[in-house]
Amino acid sequence: MKRLLCLSLMLFCFISHAQNVTIRGKISERSSKLPLESATVYLTTVKDSTIVDYTISNKNGTFTLTTKKIKQPVFLKVSFTGFSEYKQQVDELVADKDFGTIEMAESERTLNEVVIKSEAPPVRIKQDTLEFNASSFKVRPDANVESLLKQLPGVEIDANGKITVNGKEVNNILVNGKPFFGKDGKIATENLPAELIDKVQVTDTKTKEEELSGQAASKDEKTINLTIQKDMNKGLFGKFSAGKGSDDRYEASGLLNYFKDEQKFSFLGSSNNVNSIGFSMDEVFDSMGGGRNVYMSGDGSFNIDGQQYGGGSGITQSALAGVNYADTYAKKLETNGSYMYTNAKTANVYKSRTERLLTNTAPGESKSFLTESAGKSDRLHEGHNMNLEFEYKIDSLTTLSIRPRIKRSFDQNENTETRKAINDLGVVYDNSGSERSTANDGEIGDELYFNKNFKKKGRTLGITFNNTHQSSESDEFNDSETFYYQDPDRTSDIRHQRQLEHNRSDDYYTRIGFSEPITDSVSVTLRASYNWKNSGNSKNTFSRNDFTGDYTNFQDALSYGLQTNATNFIPSASISLRKKKVSAGFTLGTLFTSLDNSRDFEGVHTALGKKYIYADASGWFNYRLTKSKSIYIYYDYDVQMPTADQLLIRDFSSPLTILTGNPDLDPSETHNFYLNYNDYDYASRSGFYLYSGINYKTKDIISTSIFDETNLINQISYANIDNSYSGYLGFSMDKSIKFGAHKLKPSGGFSGNYNYNRGLTNNKLYKAFGYSITPELGLSYEYGEILTIQPNYRYEFNQTDYENYAVDKSSAFRHVFKMETTVRWPKHVVFGTDFGYTYNSNIADGFKKDFYLLNTSFGYNFLNDKLLAKVKVYDILNQNTNTSRQITPEFISDMQNTVLKRYVMFSLTYKIEKFGGKKKNEWEMEE
Repeated sequence: MKRLLCLSLMLFCFISHAQNVTIRGKISERSSKLPLESATVYLTTVKDSTIVDYTISNKNGTFTLTTKKIKQPVFLKVSFTGFSEYKQQVDELVADKDFGTIEMAESERTLNEVVIKSEAPPVRIKQDTLEFNASSFKVRPDANVESLLKQLPGVEIDANGKITVNGKEVNNILVNGKPFFGKDGKIATENLPAELIDKVQVTDTKTKEEELSGQAASKDEKTINLTIQKDMNKGLFGKFSAGKGSDDRYEASGLLNYFKDEQKFSFLGSSNNVNSIGFSMDEVFDSMGGGRNVYMSGDGSFNIDGQQYGGGSGITQSALAGVNYADTYAKKLETNGSYMYTNAKTANVYKSRTERLLTNTAPGESKSFLTESAGKSDRLHEGHNMNLEFEYKIDSLTTLSIRPRIKRSFDQNENTETRKAINDLGVVYDNSGSERSTANDGEIGDELYFNKNFKKKGRTLGITFNNTHQSSESDEFNDSETFYYQDPDRTSDIRHQRQLEHNRSDDYYTRIGFSEPITDSVSVTLRASYNWKNSGNSKNTFSRNDFTGDYTNFQDALSYGLQTNATNFIPSASISLRKKKVSAGFTLGTLFTSLDNSRDFEGVHTALGKKYIYADASGWFNYRLTKSKSIYIYYDYDVQMPTADQLLIRDFSSPLTILTGNPDLDPSETHNFYLNYNDYDYASRSGFYLYSGINYKTKDIISTSIFDETNLINQISYANIDNSYSGYLGFSMDKSIKFGAHKLKPSGGFSGNYNYNRGLTNNKLYKAFGYSITPELGLSYEYGEILTIQPNYRYEFNQTDYENYAVDKSSAFRHVFKMETTVRWPKHVVFGTDFGYTYNSNIADGFKKDFYLLNTSFGYNFLNDKLLAKVKVYDILNQNTNTSRQITPEFISDMQNTVLKRYVMFSLTYKIEKFGGKKKNEWEMEE
């Protein structure tokens, strides 16, 4: 077997090598004969100028490019700013070829050192920046930026909206170097027209410190910067949409942008009651959930720039309004800011069934304990979120960056619920009640970073100062009645309470660092950081006075106060290496922590102070085997201190649950290890991506549970458990096949997770080993711009094996199938369908295990594609459900919530485009 495997690997390597060819050469100036470094060398097909592959020349002017065999005419092109383009046609490339020395002639059309370029290359590599020329990639005239990104070699956008470049995730999208309603970029890519874009620049994502100091990026993520064409950087563009549907469904949204050189102003607003963010996340279905827009939560919540709006199960009526502004003053002060107002009202009706897993039961005692609940909830959320950024260049070497932020939110909740508990002997108790609460949360803070670069390259001084102040106040009314049936001596528990809770936190962080280059590629950084945090939370409970109806009777046993004062001091030293193929960094320091906690309960003040010394370590390594192959490794050692709640809390406010802290808790220590391998072949448009990670914890802080079957109370506390770990492994692969107007892209992948945990339930130590596997297959078929079909299938399986536990094992599986179809024919017509099928075995009897979801959309463009009329139908089969199961060491719970059902929506969308420059030539559809 081993011999067969080795032979297969050797045969695979031989075949792979046999299919490749290598071209090489040297680039130099014609006049001086000096070598040209970083000249862009690329191959394009003669037929349609499609990029086959590319590379750049090194400091000696030489280049080497290994690519697939090409049996059609191609151009070898060389581009360098200030020089005329070199172009040579080759009938085919089926063997290695040396192009010798290629001499570049300076461009004759120059004026005062300003180069007038006749043709920009489709791709350039400038040090760490990969730059695509947008005009070299053909898209429809009405296409958005996302359609443009999909045409770029190495750029992929999956069904969840995640963007990757050469297998590395994009976590930051900018417009002319500035955020556009948040750095996640969803609004920019889905709403900005592609014709507006001049260049798409891809760089490694850097922290503010790395960006200003010129250090190498330590994270394995990418940033995309969209630059706007200069002649179109003066104009007004946007779109407005309104729709009316069945069952009183509606949607309305607007986005307006004004650009004038460095000045940019944008406004957005939306309102709807279809669990939608309100913006066109897909040109066919807009932001209709459940189909191709699966990155929006199915529970009605949505996320902009890390902020969650709406949320929870049910049907949400949401509204938002926001502005984004950016400008540059005197070429020294760059400003950027955004403000967002959000409003979400969510209504939900739910029911649940929970089976508590009892252990240590004696003969004659109950073996099962079931709780059935039903209720309804109404939630209101209002939020204000403002982020500003000021970057001032004091001089050519010194920069000051300040980023203030302000957040305010108001939440109002009303919930009524009935609950019944049943064991082998019948009904144990009935519990019913209602809750009404209001909460006001606020946060204010800023991040300041000062960077000083010295004349010696690589020598930098950086100072960071951050502060955050948070405050939260809530006012909650609880009315509950609990009737016990199996103990005649036990009285009923009837409560009418008011709870006033206040939480606050003040957090200050400062760090100073100095970097000194040892060589051109090695530098050392010394840092010292100090963090001070003071926080506290208090709960005051009052019972109702039956004579006056006021809540004036203070309940000392149901009230408490917790305070924390913590300081962290970390001196550290880092060394970093930056070569053409290898970059790495390692940091080692010492964490000095002082933790003072206290509790006020029933008139007694309890103080608990501890001091700790731990190591602080992290490191990363990035090796670029070729321009498209790389290996990235990351390690981090983290220490998590126990909170005041986990140490000292004593909460008896619930009639069925008691929460008690553990003052003997130790900090939790975690070792995190991550590795990935990326390989993207530009010639064959195929990629392979592999990732893996391990998290190993010592003294993990876990919650423990003891269920008192006699008193029917669940007692929750905390404990340390040694030697728990979890890990994950996955890979994906894809390949593009193009023949004529047809384009096929098969893809596949696999992801797996495993974990080993130990815990305590009913004072009994158990062990649980769990794993899950998820293979996935997909296919994308395109016929020009007329037809797109994208089927996808995913199988999910998970199993947990228990030792010393109420059950031996639990397992479940899911089948998920999706089919997306888009037809753009005849002219001005867009038709799409989204079909999905899900089967979930992890649903109890009485709940629906599978469902079909079919959405369809039909649109027609008027007035030169400025006006779009559309009719959409959500959940044609009326099968949508929202059921879920949760399995923990203490219980198995099934839940069903209200979901959005079938509706029809008619809408109109109007586009505004008024630019200072000329519009591009009209695009003609390929037949």
